[in-house]
Amino acid sequence: MKKNIYNLVMTAFLALTFLVSNAGVPVGYYNSLDGLSGQALKDAVFKLISHHTVVSYNSLWRYFPSTDCYPDNHNKVWDMYSDTDYFFNGTRSVSGMHKEHSLPKSWWGGTQVAAYTDLNHLYPSDGKANLAKSNWPLGEVSSTKFNNGVTKVGTPVAGQGGGAGTVFEPDNRYKGDFARTYFYMATCYQDYTWKHTYMLNNSNWKTLNDWAIALLLKWSREDAVSTKEIDRNDAVYKVQNNRNPFIDNPDLAEYIWGTKQGQVFNVDNTGQGDSTPELITPTQNTELRFGEVALGKSLNYTVFVKGRNLTNCLSVQLYENADNTFSINVNSVDRIAAMSGEGYPLVITCTPHHLGEHRAKLLISDGGLVGSYGVMLTASCLPVPSLTAVKALHALNITDSSYVATWEASSDTIDNYLLNRIVYDAHNNIVSSETFNVDAEITTCQLAGLKTGETHTYTVQTSRLGYTSVPSNVITVSTTGINSVAQEKPLALLSTRGGVIVKCSEPLGKACIYNMSGMLVKEIDELENDAVIKLPDGIYFMTTTTGTKAIKLVIR
Repeated sequence: MKKNIYNLVMTAFLALTFLVSNAGVPVGYYNSLDGLSGQALKDAVFKLISHHTVVSYNSLWRYFPSTDCYPDNHNKVWDMYSDTDYFFNGTRSVSGMHKEHSLPKSWWGGTQVAAYTDLNHLYPSDGKANLAKSNWPLGEVSSTKFNNGVTKVGTPVAGQGGGAGTVFEPDNRYKGDFARTYFYMATCYQDYTWKHTYMLNNSNWKTLNDWAIALLLKWSREDAVSTKEIDRNDAVYKVQNNRNPFIDNPDLAEYIWGTKQGQVFNVDNTGQGDSTPELITPTQNTELRFGEVALGKSLNYTVFVKGRNLTNCLSVQLYENADNTFSINVNSVDRIAAMSGEGYPLVITCTPHHLGEHRAKLLISDGGLVGSYGVMLTASCLPVPSLTAVKALHALNITDSSYVATWEASSDTIDNYLLNRIVYDAHNNIVSSETFNVDAEITTCQLAGLKTGETHTYTVQTSRLGYTSVPSNVITVSTTGINSVAQEKPLALLSTRGGVIVKCSEPLGKACIYNMSGMLVKEIDELENDAVIKLPDGIYFMTTTTGTKAIKLVIR
């Protein structure tokens, strides 16, 4: 009997024509914005889009082939940062490309996962352009430091930058794309506390600073919504079950920040009908890709089930889940909860019990709906990773307020690096402690907040599938440069005119020499006995691969 019921349900699941199309804005999605203006309107947009499925960071390259490909060549990456030809490599990363947070993660600290993995502002990016862009704000460049024909980085025009001496200017083709991305981020995460306030602020409901509003509105008006943006919005919606409203409704930005401030925003309800039960999220044929999961680990995704005009509870069931890899927390969803602004948070758990690929189907039905809505669930189970420690390197570009932490690249397959920083006051008391996520392709991170009298230390770990390596060696930084200065045997230095002569009993490996600001000024591949180091007059610090401390050099 159960088998016959299952066959009937699956036949209906496969054969019926569903009300929600595979693309486009679902009926009723924006109804909660109707008749609102000002702060109430922005708050309603926040409530609508902030409750979405948060995907895992290691699954992003599985989604980019559907969100950032060319319509006539799905194997080619659509890169908004360069015109270099890049091509997808299955579900793996693309050599030479980074996963780029268009709104820099350092602006909010990078620790909140929702923004960290939000595809609405994550794009595959040319690596060199991404490093040049760094965490600088958007802006128009007056004097160029980097220009690859698509991405420009340099000094901002007057009135822009928000205090930053450098800005990132995208190509004209994509200025509207970035503007609407920033409108989304300033709304979806308006409740965040922003650590860098070049473009964003923590003091008013608009979230964006006045100069940033003027720039983004200008770009949005001059570069209208493209087919690329529409297609990407549809693709991201099938992953996260939320949309970028500023793509679907380009005028919405004007009602919140622009020429229509204070006016009431009206939603076009044409053709929606009055009482037909409909499911808004998840969309039909959504695929939740849990990505790679380590054996013995569990990973949760939350899908916000939203509907309108539902007549009774919704039924939620799993099919083709023979090995019980996937599980759900309920079998039915109350119609009132599903019709609320946030929707009902349905938790789906993936706990693979053996290695390999896993698939199942989530089926949502009843509630007065015609037919059923199907969501494909996939995961790839891998062995528990073995992670080795990486070596942290001395900080570079030390100023009176910032520095660049560096480390050697890991030889392991990893998802990302964890950069752990501790700040001590003059009495060696801990002032703060924080961890920064850094993409696996990057081995540097610019850190701000260095103050006179304080000392910073940092270590680096690798992360893979929820596991982390042991911490690296500890690097210490202060405004006076590298501290822990000492002179170690078997190394001695003899002064000579304009330099020093190295005396050592055995080769000391690679040597790096820094000035008092922490800038690397000279490298020696192999430091040997009787080597002569010539430098301009001044005080320097030298490190060697065989030494544990920096050595002070005084050149006269």
